[in-house]
Amino acid sequence: MILAPLLVVPLAALLCAGLILLLKPLLQRYALARPNARSSHRVPTPQGGGIAIIAAALLTSAVLAAPAGIALGGLELPVLALSVFALAVVGAVDDIRPLPASLRLVIQAGAVAAVVLTAEGRLFPGLPLGWERAFAILAGLWFVNLVNFMDGLDWMTLAEFVPPLAFLFALGLAGRYAPEPTLVAGALLGGLLGFAPFNRPVARLFMGDVGSLPVGLIVAWLLFRLAGEGGLAAALILPLYPLADATLTLLWRMRRGEAVWQAHRSHYYQVATVHGFPVREVVGSVFAVQAALAALAGATLLWPQPAVTLACLALAAGLVGWLLRRFATPRRVGG
Repeated sequence: MILAPLLVVPLAALLCAGLILLLKPLLQRYALARPNARSSHRVPTPQGGGIAIIAAALLTSAVLAAPAGIALGGLELPVLALSVFALAVVGAVDDIRPLPASLRLVIQAGAVAAVVLTAEGRLFPGLPLGWERAFAILAGLWFVNLVNFMDGLDWMTLAEFVPPLAFLFALGLAGRYAPEPTLVAGALLGGLLGFAPFNRPVARLFMGDVGSLPVGLIVAWLLFRLAGEGGLAAALILPLYPLADATLTLLWRMRRGEAVWQAHRSHYYQVATVHGFPVREVVGSVFAVQAALAALAGATLLWPQPAVTLACLALAAGLVGWLLRRFATPRRVGG
């Protein structure tokens, strides 16, 4: 029971890397990502590495659940697994032959709703349950899509989510997070680490929608569970960089009257590369900020006083705002 959670990260990483080596010839042949209006790459590159990430996360979670003392008799974990699988299938099809946006949105909404309606915990106990669940479904749907939108640069998804997943996994090992999400966080963390060598700049393999959509759903569920266990502030702080980048970009595009459903390269992290920031510096900066946000999230859990929570939220907002402003500012020649 003690050993199983410790094994989940290395097992998922090894399984993911092995699956990628097996699948890469097929992905090279059938799932090439060709440069478009949203792309940061210039040559066709195979995508679909998310198949290995999600398969590794689901398999290791299932295999190690019983040794970790986790009962699978309830609905929550099976529904999560089926919803993740559904989004992976939709993403895989979309990677090969783009689907209508309306169809994708309907399937995503169904998957998010299934996860939210079977998840344990309450976000706002003072509100009627129906209102809370409706809000959670809308927020989850946006989160799934913003993770997809933010997967537009080598190592970007890893920079955004390795720090919070490592934090949640460590939180669970310390007994401050439920066993089920702890195991899932460790499995997804391992899957991302196994994918990392193949996606390092300049990437030889992309995650694709088959990975980014399910990753968004899993992380959304993990944050929902954290908030439901009394860590609402921490759940807001952990994903703050991708949340702010994607949301502000959407609002600016709407204000300019752009077709927000069309491919683009307007996100702050993408603008940074146009402004002269090397890819490794961009993702390194995001990783550092996300690691700092994890520390602030931890402070809200260690010292749950209102003053500490407000201070951490303000520091988190300031740190993310600083990074967004830095990305939006053209780099001086020689700077």
